[in-house]
Amino acid sequence: MAFNIQSPEFWQGERIPVRFTCDGEDLSPELSWEDPPEGTKSFTLIAEDPDAPMGTFVHWVLYDIPAGLKRLERGEGNKADPGQGMKHGTTGFGRIGYGGPCPPKGHGDHRYSFILKALDVETLGLGAGATKADVEASMEGHVLGEASLMGIYGR
Repeated sequence: MAFNIQSPEFWQGERIPVRFTCDGEDLSPELSWEDPPEGTKSFTLIAEDPDAPMGTFVHWVLYDIPAGLKRLERGEGNKADPGQGMKHGTTGFGRIGYGGPCPPKGHGDHRYSFILKALDVETLGLGAGATKADVEASMEGHVLGEASLMGIYGR
């Protein structure tokens, strides 16, 4: 079976429930994964909206996720300190942690991708609050595999 990520909150290509958006509780959804590539020592998660009017908008950056972890609890992205050595990066909202789907009203449905990358290093060596660009630069040459889950949301 291929490396994959899923959520009990929504299926691939389905509408993301309001409670996980800025119109609801703005909670990060529960996510789980299985069958990471052999040699995986950590994971990085990036949630983004490629349909944002000003270019791809970052909704969540979480890195240094331990290799033994196979699930993020609902609301994990809302904790100031996610624990277990994990670190939140800075979102397009300019804050650390999860910021849910919040497309401009009347802009139609946007796609929101939760992209999990399996890495061959235990840590990226970055402090909390790193940007997506910093995380991607640190991951270069260390990605063993990638899994993604996409949901849609519009206002």
